[in-house]
Amino acid sequence: MHTAETLIAFESKIVSHFAAGSLPCLIHLSGGNETQLLDIFSRVRPHDWVFSTHRNHYHALLKGIPADHLEAEILAGRSMFIYSRAHNFLTSSILAGTCCIAAGVAWSLVHSENVGGASRPDSAPHVYCFLGDGAEEEGHYYEAALFAESNDLPITFIIEDNARQVDTPKRERRGIFHSTRCPLDHFTCVKRYHYEPTYPHGGAGLPAGSVTFATAAIARLRAQN
Repeated sequence: MHTAETLIAFESKIVSHFAAGSLPCLIHLSGGNETQLLDIFSRVRPHDWVFSTHRNHYHALLKGIPADHLEAEILAGRSMFIYSRAHNFLTSSILAGTCCIAAGVAWSLVHSENVGGASRPDSAPHVYCFLGDGAEEEGHYYEAALFAESNDLPITFIIEDNARQVDTPKRERRGIFHSTRCPLDHFTCVKRYHYEPTYPHGGAGLPAGSVTFATAAIARLRAQN
């Protein structure tokens, strides 16, 4: 069972790997949303599906992927591509790339059970799809959310709103509409929470030039591929 402290401790360990040059490629670090995620995942069950993003370390840990396995995957250069069939967990580094896949899984769950809507038992699997406020500006998300809402699919899109896309704040991206409610926020399948991220986009936020990727780590990654 994870706590905010164990999540922070894990990510701090990954930061130390990054600072030491032990990673073969860029990483995206979780942080600042421990309380919100612990609340969300208190309702996520082992047989539910979770779709995540390039920033997936906390999601993976809370879905039950062992910390040592996750760390090994990150060290092998697969930080943005964590998946586990055993845990019904899939990620993608493509912006909004999992939204339509997640909607498709929700659709298949309903049709494989041949039970939908209010007739579907509470014990049936549910799909959770995480995305950022940058990804919600993508058409893939709109298509998936519209399809899910109109078909009453067992899926929740959770927008992790940190008011930035890469390093561009929402105010610059959306201009006079930066503080207005997004069109799909009234959907029952869409939830949003706001948080202040611990780390900047991509990496540990260390001074420029302070990290050099280890040659040996890069060689290991190439040998595996």
